[in-house]
Amino acid sequence: MASQSPPAAATPPPDVAERVSRRDWELLAQALSSRSTLYRPGDPGYPPLALPFNHRYAGIRPAGIVACGTTRDVRTAVRWARTVGLPAVPRSGLGHNYAGYSATTGLLLNMARMKSIESTPAPGPRSRTRTYGRIKVVHDAGTVTVGAGVTNADLHPMLEDHGMFVPTGRCPTVGVAGLVLGGGIGFSDKMFGLTCDRLLSTTVVLADGDVVEANQDTHSDLYWGCRGGAGNNFGVNTCFTFQYEQFQGDVGFYRLSWSLDSALPVMAAAQRIAVDTLDDKRFHLRVGMGTHGLTRDEIRANAGVNAIGQFYGDLEGLRDILAPLLAIGTAEERADNNASVREVTPGEASVLLSATTPVQQFAAKSAVLTSRTLLTDGQVAAAAEQLLEWPGSDNEDGAGFAMFALGGEINQVPPDATAFVHRNAVFILAAETSWADYDPPRVATANLQWLPEFYHAIFGDTPPPHSYQNFPDPTLKDWRRAYYGANYDRLVRVNRKYDPTNFFSYPQAIGT
Repeated sequence: MASQSPPAAATPPPDVAERVSRRDWELLAQALSSRSTLYRPGDPGYPPLALPFNHRYAGIRPAGIVACGTTRDVRTAVRWARTVGLPAVPRSGLGHNYAGYSATTGLLLNMARMKSIESTPAPGPRSRTRTYGRIKVVHDAGTVTVGAGVTNADLHPMLEDHGMFVPTGRCPTVGVAGLVLGGGIGFSDKMFGLTCDRLLSTTVVLADGDVVEANQDTHSDLYWGCRGGAGNNFGVNTCFTFQYEQFQGDVGFYRLSWSLDSALPVMAAAQRIAVDTLDDKRFHLRVGMGTHGLTRDEIRANAGVNAIGQFYGDLEGLRDILAPLLAIGTAEERADNNASVREVTPGEASVLLSATTPVQQFAAKSAVLTSRTLLTDGQVAAAAEQLLEWPGSDNEDGAGFAMFALGGEINQVPPDATAFVHRNAVFILAAETSWADYDPPRVATANLQWLPEFYHAIFGDTPPPHSYQNFPDPTLKDWRRAYYGANYDRLVRVNRKYDPTNFFSYPQAIGT
């Protein structure tokens, strides 16, 4: 397998795992409740749980895996790991962490069994109703408490069947825990804020095994850090309580695409629209360019530009906003793009907007773009040129970049109100490349060489100073300020208070 992976999550010295006796493992298994299971290498259930979503880190094999069913069992596992000298690393879903930080050669805490979802409607006077075009929204309609194993896809039926909505990401298999702890961007964040902005409280198992409830009134500093400070920095979060919205009616949806020939006018128009609608929380946009294929001809033929999003309002208003984009391209592209603009239910929009992060093996770099660091025509042209130099792979996810528009409710929150500091941005840009498990090692090497070249083609020697902590880049040098800016020092203080021995650690952990 072409892994080419740098050191990832917590890795004990080689002899530490070997010093953990069979009796120690037996004691852990006996201490767990019937709702949790210990898996060791060689057990039938071990291989699928050990494999991280990004197979680039598949070679990092845990000494043991606890499939956790209760908070009490998480506490038992953490205390046991400390006693025997192994790191304990939580994994909320399939292990989507881009840099492999949800992998370990120590004890992996798989949270997938903790799937509970419980909702509580708010008393009438506490909620407020607003109408946006064809949709009526009851804001702050109630609360929903979810276990740490709940994914974006698990929350979708709430929206489809009951009109209940918590802002989440677009990838169905991503765990809500990892999403909220790093911020949580998606196609409704301008209207309702980031996922972390909707968090009311969270249960955390600390490094010493204590279990605390962090909210605005209790352990408020930990609560602050859990809203954007990224996962596995202060403890193991086992459940989360969010404020939800109630929907009734339809939303606008669009999916636009062009050949790479239109890259300059599309990116210029999309960025103008994003700036013009920065305070319009109804409009959501993701724009990008990409390609896939193995041969030079395939890579060139598949290269294109695209935009996708939704609008909480009537179609006439959405078409007015999109007019500069709808006027670009060939007659066929314009016709297809105009036809894509339509009304759908919020549940249908959630499905149409969903997409997985790259599969099999991939690498990413990110940048937070403000109004002063938007891409120029020269940068877009350089990106398009470098995209055609992509070395190719058998992974259909290919390579390119995506820009997720921010603004609206996100930017109404002061940068120091939560650990998520990027409150004056217009876009989060993610540059990615991917390759298949069965590609030869030279393909992985070529892709990993191409990605920084692609990023450099866009930004040169002075990239934007901030990056998104939920798209971690293990090669990023000044990651402390890039991810957390002026909030980093406060995050270190929170870390030292709740994890003074730095038990929860990895190469880009708070306090390292």
